[in-house]
Amino acid sequence: MRYRTLGDVRVSAVGLGAMPLSIEGRPDEERALATVRAALDAGVTLLDTADSYHLPGAGPGHNERLVARALKGAASDVLVATKGGRGRSADGGWTVNGDPRHLKSAAEGSLKRLGVDTIDLYQLHKPDPAVPFEESVGALRELLDEGKIRLAGISNADVGQILVAREILGDRLVSVQNRYSPAVRDSEPELRLCAELGLAFLPWSPLGGISRSSLDGPAPTGGEVRFGAFHAVAAAHGVSPQQVCLAWLSAKSPTVIPIPGASRPETIRDSAAAAGLQLSPAELALLDGDGTTRTS
Repeated sequence: MRYRTLGDVRVSAVGLGAMPLSIEGRPDEERALATVRAALDAGVTLLDTADSYHLPGAGPGHNERLVARALKGAASDVLVATKGGRGRSADGGWTVNGDPRHLKSAAEGSLKRLGVDTIDLYQLHKPDPAVPFEESVGALRELLDEGKIRLAGISNADVGQILVAREILGDRLVSVQNRYSPAVRDSEPELRLCAELGLAFLPWSPLGGISRSSLDGPAPTGGEVRFGAFHAVAAAHGVSPQQVCLAWLSAKSPTVIPIPGASRPETIRDSAAAAGLQLSPAELALLDGDGTTRTS
């Protein structure tokens, strides 16, 4: 496993996005726990969860409790990142609540479910258009000052919001978690800014556009873009397209730490192996395809 830094903490160059273990289509608990433990065995030391990762209409925190159970007896160098500010409605939709009072209450709930005195990394899940962004980030500052969270991050944020959060939180803002993948590259400006500021950029849904391999069952029959270059490079290296995708993301900047989701041990083992995959400049240029730039 290779490592990168998140604030002042060294974490694995590939993390685990634990959401698939708790939402619709989730595996049974035995397989879910085995997936997290397989990640740890593969050297993954960054686990990303959220209080809103649960079935529609259910109470918050299923994923946080699952992660806490999987970590019992695990090494102490694992960093658990969780998020507050989103919820699930009974019809399967996603809600947003960036009210400072809600965020502080949500953090208290996360502390209890994770069974810790201080949350390693607490992230504002999404800016709430009904609440001034400065007020939501101010709640993170209060949680930091109170010692309830060690580090702070924001998610689904644009360049302006990153700069505002940086002004409010200073060097205690350590990460930005935005969607970025072969299929969705519109967070390129935010990725570049994070590289300039030394903030960890955590791409969520990083495998978007890469057809699933046999590790996850048959590929979708439609509705998903397929990027042939990733498959061609994978064949040349004798690895999965998913590994190539994660290695391509890591090469974008030394601050990028992909957090692919997984719902079975085989999948996260394959993803973790991407940390050791080195791609040539020519391969990276081919995968960039549309002219996106690397900041490494």
